[in-house]
Amino acid sequence: MPATTVLNAHALLLDMDGTLVNSDAVVERVWRRWAEAHGLDPEEALKVVHGRQGYATMAVLLPERPVEQNYADNRELLAQETSDVDGVVPIAGAPAFMTSLTGLSYALVTSADEALAQARMTAAGLPIPRERVTAEMVGASKPDPEGFLKGAAELGHDPADCVVFEDSEAGIAAGKAAGMRVVGVGPRAGAHNPTVHVDDLTQVRVEALPDGTVRLHVARGAE
Repeated sequence: MPATTVLNAHALLLDMDGTLVNSDAVVERVWRRWAEAHGLDPEEALKVVHGRQGYATMAVLLPERPVEQNYADNRELLAQETSDVDGVVPIAGAPAFMTSLTGLSYALVTSADEALAQARMTAAGLPIPRERVTAEMVGASKPDPEGFLKGAAELGHDPADCVVFEDSEAGIAAGKAAGMRVVGVGPRAGAHNPTVHVDDLTQVRVEALPDGTVRLHVARGAE
């Protein structure tokens, strides 16, 4: 039988792309075009795009470029991604996982803006959480912990009482910097030392406790 980790929490903070929604096909299409247009190796670019807001990715790839240009390009890429939902599907286990959170304390914390979050969650057939922290609501992109700290504050819980679900290096780093435990989801997550790693959300069982807190039963994935 697979080993199981049990985590107790007052609230869950959920990344979207790669964690609840598989949007890799769109991300790769859009960022390949952008990288090629700027004379960059698309394969190298794709290594750093996940988990960050677009302008932050551009700053990593083109460190000498004016930040104003990054913000302008980011707006264009967000529009492209919002209109392109071909191939956007739920991560395995995400529909049942989201249903199991009914009545519990949780929020979406994503590097997508509101329009993109709505488009992708809808395309994947998932309900968008009532509480959410999107790109417009923070001043710093992951790996800065601002988004997760804001999510915890809006839910009314201490960071140490929250568990983050994340798939990317930047997101896992943000969760750790916020002082939270992290469930790493999917193939990108395992290399970045989350608290526990799963292949997908079929390996997570949510137990609602009588006091309103959450007990997660996590069947660990391949390390």
